[in-house]
Amino acid sequence: MKLGLTLGYWMAQPPQGAAERVLEAEKLGYDIVFTAESWGSDAFTPLAWWGSQTSTIKLGTSIVQLSARPPTSTAMAALTMDHLSAGRFVLGLGVSGPQVVEGWYGQPFGKPLARTREYLSIVRQVLARQGPVVNDGPHYPLPYSGPNSLGLGKPLKPITHPLRPDIPIFIGAEGPKNVALAAEIADGWLPIFYSPKVAPMYRRWLAEGFAREGSRRKPDEFEIMANAMVMVTDDVEATIDSLRPIIALYVGGMGAPEMNFHKDMFARMGYQEDVDRIQSLFLEGRRNDAVAAIPSQMIDDVYLIGPPSRIREKVVEWEEAGVTTLVVGSTSSEEIRQVAEVVLGA
Repeated sequence: MKLGLTLGYWMAQPPQGAAERVLEAEKLGYDIVFTAESWGSDAFTPLAWWGSQTSTIKLGTSIVQLSARPPTSTAMAALTMDHLSAGRFVLGLGVSGPQVVEGWYGQPFGKPLARTREYLSIVRQVLARQGPVVNDGPHYPLPYSGPNSLGLGKPLKPITHPLRPDIPIFIGAEGPKNVALAAEIADGWLPIFYSPKVAPMYRRWLAEGFAREGSRRKPDEFEIMANAMVMVTDDVEATIDSLRPIIALYVGGMGAPEMNFHKDMFARMGYQEDVDRIQSLFLEGRRNDAVAAIPSQMIDDVYLIGPPSRIREKVVEWEEAGVTTLVVGSTSSEEIRQVAEVVLGA
């Protein structure tokens, strides 16, 4: 089992001590550090800033949102980051959700699977640099010739030669079709909420993608880097209580009532009635009640919480369920050391 560190996206202000945490993670043998974006900070800039102080740890985005940039722009950023990091960059992509895509970026959310496939193919064209980049798909036509076009677009290939033509690309996905697509066209999967108890369900989804003609990776070559809080503590219930507001936000507020991918993921784990109630309470403005309605087991299913012996047992469960890297969010260097000691023996 490998360890990754996620710095997430910024809240009201930039996080404190992030550079120190990244350096501590590198020193202790963490494999990768991730940044993220929502509708505030972007993912690339903090990764470049903090990553410039490192030399061995991989640098990844988990995730950059497709609608934030045209695919050629994302490919340019990936190409640049890979050169600056001497080949340590990992590109994590995701579609986000309709509230963000249509409300923040002013883009249509429809056909997310087709958009992801088309987007990735253009990014790979840029990185391969085998000729001018063209695309006749409906979502990202290159050259553009639609409404308001001057008809002067010219197919181009990148001026800068990529350091690696095969930069690893991971997809953040929660639903069965998106996970299958990741297995087909990407190098790995970035699940935000992963539960070993439903590993057979994930395997079915992944198997569908691996079985498709032209799939990129074999199952034993495919990485699953799962976001998971790892909390070393003797007070399991108190720690679970501290995490309830996070789950309440994702289940209740991160998505529309009729389309919330995080809620759907927990429903597939067997918590349909619970998440319906949590969302209802949250949207009614009864957030404290929504927090209180979250079953302890629901949190324990997706996070690793407890004394060292319990966490080591759970690490084995996660590894047997297919996870190759635990991507943990830690707020201090001390937490990073604790997790490394328990998981890596560092």
